[in-house]
Amino acid sequence: MSLNIAIDGPAGAGKSTIAKLIAKKKNIIYVDTGAMYRAIALYILRKGTDVNDTEAISNDCKGANVTIGYEDGAQIVYLNGENVNAFLRTEEVGLTASKTSAVPAVRAQIFELQQKLAKENDCIMDGRDIGTVVLPWASPKIFLTASSEVRAKRRYDELIAKGESADLEQIKEDIEKRDYQDMHREISPLKQADDATLLDTSNMTIEQVADAVIAMCP
Repeated sequence: MSLNIAIDGPAGAGKSTIAKLIAKKKNIIYVDTGAMYRAIALYILRKGTDVNDTEAISNDCKGANVTIGYEDGAQIVYLNGENVNAFLRTEEVGLTASKTSAVPAVRAQIFELQQKLAKENDCIMDGRDIGTVVLPWASPKIFLTASSEVRAKRRYDELIAKGESADLEQIKEDIEKRDYQDMHREISPLKQADDATLLDTSNMTIEQVADAVIAMCP
């Protein structure tokens, strides 16, 4: 059986940053599941589909061929053959992904790819339902969280460091809105798996969190 590590938690909890570091330390593949859903959201946005029309999203998402590649250990997301990594981290795409990822047809499309990757590789995945739905057999399972204030500040600092303008209060509002959407969606809502370990990263360094997770690995 492959080593499969599952990390779940709300937006901005540090899931991707931690998962990438652990993947490097353990020399395993990092699978950014959120990026897969964001690729579908990007496709829906580009197509101009009504993000509140579940039937339209179900039909249109079929035109989005999302594939994964790796270059120097880094994940590359391809949308219909185009490397779209540079377009996936905008607030618009993130909020859209929170809605489109709740559509059963979208989840089924990504779910198959996720499980195939895990069964064939030692890997770490992060998302909203990895430990509860995608990789129920994963060990260890971690639920990362942090206060909305801390998560908003992290995102704000990230944007400022890139030379982009940012509104801290607006980011906090967007994060709390996304938390609500993720926790209240009908399909695979955000929640902690019964056998997952809760880690609040508000007052922890990246290295401290990574080391804590690695200590739980078999």
